[in-house]
Amino acid sequence: MKVKNLDIADSHILLTGATGGIGRESASVLAQAGARIIAVGRDSDALASLIESLPAVTAGAHQYLRADIADPLERERLVKSINDCDQLPNVLINMAGVSDLALFQHQEPARVEQIITTNVTATMLLTQALLPILKRHPDACIVNVGSIFGSIGYPGYVCYCTSKFALRGFSEALQRELSDSPVRVQYFAPRATRTSINSDEAMQLNQQLGNAVDSPLLVARQLLKFLQTPNLTECYLGWPERLFVRVNSLLPSVVSGSIKNKLATIKLFARMGL
Repeated sequence: MKVKNLDIADSHILLTGATGGIGRESASVLAQAGARIIAVGRDSDALASLIESLPAVTAGAHQYLRADIADPLERERLVKSINDCDQLPNVLINMAGVSDLALFQHQEPARVEQIITTNVTATMLLTQALLPILKRHPDACIVNVGSIFGSIGYPGYVCYCTSKFALRGFSEALQRELSDSPVRVQYFAPRATRTSINSDEAMQLNQQLGNAVDSPLLVARQLLKFLQTPNLTECYLGWPERLFVRVNSLLPSVVSGSIKNKLATIKLFARMGL
C-alpha cells in the first residue's frame, strides 16, 4: 500500500507518557503544528496543566485521559474512554516508559517486572486494543519511542535495554504485518535526554563519560520531523550514536571493547543509587 504524508494539522494524536520530559515537549510541538492531542498519563493535575498550556485552533481541541497503562483494569477503561471520544485518534505515540541505572544483580524482581511490563507488555497490549480504531482511518500511524539502548546492550541498563530491544522488534514485525493496511509503524530512538527518567547518578555518569545529552525540546522537534517523513520506519538520534548502532550490528566486538574500557566507571555510578 502506498504510504501517504501524514497531515499533522488534521491529526488526532494519542500520546502516552504525556507529562514526562519528552512527552510534555512533544505535546506542545505537535499542538503548535496543528495536531489535536489526547494526553495519557498517571497524574491528573499534571495532565490538566499540560492541556491548559497547549495552543489550540479551537476550544476543547485537546483532552486528557488519566490511566496507568501498566494496570490491566485501567488500560481497559482507557480503551473504552478512547472509543467514546468524539474524535478518534489516527496517531498513537507510545512514549510511556521507565528506566533505571542499576546493576542487574542488584535490581529488585518487582522493579524488573515493572520495567518490562510498562515498556513492553502494556505498550503492546494498548496498541493491539487500538488497532481496530487506527485501521478505520485512511492515514494512521503508530510511533513506538525506543532508545539507542534498544540497539546497543549497555551495562547498568540491562532491563531497560531488554525492554527497548523488544520494542524495536515489536515495531519491525508489526510494521511488516500491517504493510498492506493504512497503518504505518515507526520506531523512534532518542539518545540520552535531560529528563526525570534519568536519575542524578545517570546524569553524572553521562557527564563523566562525555556523553551528549539532548534537550526534550530537541527530541520533540525531531519526532515531529520523523512523523512527517512517511517512508522512514526508523529514526536514531545523535552522532556518533547512530554510527555505534550500525557498528554494533556489524562488528559488536568493537563496541564491546569500547564499553569494557568504561565498565569500572559505569559500575561505580550504578552502585551509587543503591
